[in-house]
Amino acid sequence: VPRVIIFRDAIADLLITDMGERLTPKARDGFLTFLNYVGGAYIFVRTKFSERLRIIASSWSLATKQVADEAEAAGDAMGAEEGAQGEGGEGGDSGAVEDAGAAQKAQEEARAQKKAKKSSSWFGMSNKKSSSGGKGDADAGDGGGGTDFRNTSVPTTYNEMFMFNSAVMGFGNHVWMNEVLGSFDAIVVNVSNSYRLQEECDILSLRLAKYKGNINLAEYKAVMLASLRSLVKDWGSQHEVAWSWLWENVERMLKALMGKPAVQQKALTTLYASLDESALMVIRKEVYQQFFALAPAGQDYFKQSTTR
Repeated sequence: VPRVIIFRDAIADLLITDMGERLTPKARDGFLTFLNYVGGAYIFVRTKFSERLRIIASSWSLATKQVADEAEAAGDAMGAEEGAQGEGGEGGDSGAVEDAGAAQKAQEEARAQKKAKKSSSWFGMSNKKSSSGGKGDADAGDGGGGTDFRNTSVPTTYNEMFMFNSAVMGFGNHVWMNEVLGSFDAIVVNVSNSYRLQEECDILSLRLAKYKGNINLAEYKAVMLASLRSLVKDWGSQHEVAWSWLWENVERMLKALMGKPAVQQKALTTLYASLDESALMVIRKEVYQQFFALAPAGQDYFKQSTTR
C-alpha cells in the first residue's frame, strides 16, 4: 500500500475520532479528495525530480573526481595496512610500525607531487613567477618561448575545466564568476535540500553584491555546461535538462536577491548608528548566543573557544 494512502486514511480516522458526528460524509469526502491531490503531487515530484537529482549527483562526482579520489584513498589505506601486517609477521611490531609510517610518508609525498603537477598551467607553463625577471626571460628563451607543448596537462576537474573554458570563451575578465565557482560545490551538493540551497544562494548574493557592473548569470551557465560536457563521458540530453533545471532555480533565487543587499546594508547602518553602546552590547550578546545555540561548531572558527 502506498504511504500516501496510509497517511490519508490515518488523517481521516483522526478526524472521525475527534469530530464524531460533526464530520459529515461530504466533509469526509472533501478531505479525502484534498489529501489525494496532495499525495499525487508528492508522488509526481518524487518521480519527476528524483531522476534529475540522481543524474546531478552522479555527474558531479565524475566532474569533481570524487569517486576516483575516494577509491585511491581507500586503495592507499588498504595497501598500507596490508604492508604493515606483512612486515609485522616477519620483523615484529616495531618494524611494521616503521614500515607503515614510511609507506604513509611516501603516499603523502606522491599526493603532494600530484597536486603540484595539477597546479601547473594547461600548456606546461608554471604558475609561479620568477623572482628576477631577467632569469625568467632567459629560461623562457632557452625553453623555446617558455611553452613546452610536449608536456601538456589537460584539465581534469570541474574548477580547472571551468577556468579554461571561461578564458577560451572570452569570460576571463568576469571576476564575479570566481565567487559563483567557489560556492557551486555547496550548491550542487545541497540541491535536494531547499532550505540549505536558499542559504547558499543568500550568501552568494552577498558576495556578488560587492562587484560593480553588469552580472549576466546566463554566461556562467554556458561555461558550466561546456565544462561538464567535457568531463562527463556519458553526457546526454537528460544531463542537459537536469543541469539546466538546477541553474535555472539558482539563477531565479539570485535574481530575486540582486540589489537588496545594498538597501539592507544602508538600513542596518542607519539602525546601528541610532543605538548607544549598551544597546549594541546587548545585541552582540544575543546574536552570539543564538548563533552558538544553533551552530555549536561555529565556536571553532573563533580564536578563543568556550570549550577550552
